[in-house]
Amino acid sequence: MPEKKKVFLNEETFLQQYNADDYVHPSVAADMVIFTVMDAPEANYRKLPEKQLCVLLIRRGMYPFLGQWALPGGFVRPNETVGNAARRELREETGLDNVYMEQLCTFSEPDRDPRTRVISCAHMALVNSANLQLAAGDDADRAAWFRCSSQLLSESRETHTMGCTITKRSLFHLSGENVQINCTLEHKISHTTHSVTDEYTIIENTGLAFDHARILALALERLRSKLEYTGIALHLMPARFTLTQLQQVYEVILGRSLLAAAFRRKIAPLVRGTDEYTSDAGHRPSQLFERNWDNIAELI
Repeated sequence: MPEKKKVFLNEETFLQQYNADDYVHPSVAADMVIFTVMDAPEANYRKLPEKQLCVLLIRRGMYPFLGQWALPGGFVRPNETVGNAARRELREETGLDNVYMEQLCTFSEPDRDPRTRVISCAHMALVNSANLQLAAGDDADRAAWFRCSSQLLSESRETHTMGCTITKRSLFHLSGENVQINCTLEHKISHTTHSVTDEYTIIENTGLAFDHARILALALERLRSKLEYTGIALHLMPARFTLTQLQQVYEVILGRSLLAAAFRRKIAPLVRGTDEYTSDAGHRPSQLFERNWDNIAELI
């Protein structure tokens, strides 16, 4: 016969007798994908420096994955929300607060951490590269910016009776600190009549700890997607910038060139001109622009 349920007089009695150890206690972590855009070194001062999309990595100072590079992050403290933990990690690693941040996804595969069951609530932050102060956290011995790029290797589409499945295989390359990290991932999107599933699988990995290649791939995909319908890239810009600089940021994130005229029509509602101009030696003065806060809804 099935076990008879206990009957409690009231909620207070129930809570007094409740035993939390009846259930498994997984640890909860907040992992951060922190993007910025930096100027590549340029020997010719008359030529505008190219932009590089960079992601912050930390070199682990303890097991597991001792000496390997990973995304910054940490365990959620008892008195914190996941969002508070993410902002604390961001502040500790970069010295920055009050910057753009959003929650990406929850990664909860049972074997994603060799220590114990760890559920990660991953976040993405966008920061301007000026005035950054990197500092490695408690479990790291170094923090550094790595140039980040991706290359689509293959794409296929399979149609079936209930819908279709799109499979993309991409190579993600990270470069910095005299280290080259390559990760090949498969991104499978399955559409059916009633649902859509989205899954990233690591095929090869040459040095990024845990399952952080999956988190990074999702973050870059989210960033690229939101460029199409928001002004999210403006969070990577300084207070004043040229339209050429802004276009360079879009191009380095998307990994392709854009037509200047079409780009300027698209971003026109998001920016407004100022009375200031660049004064860089070797370059013709260009008008400086700023965010158009009158259209703040379009910046989100």
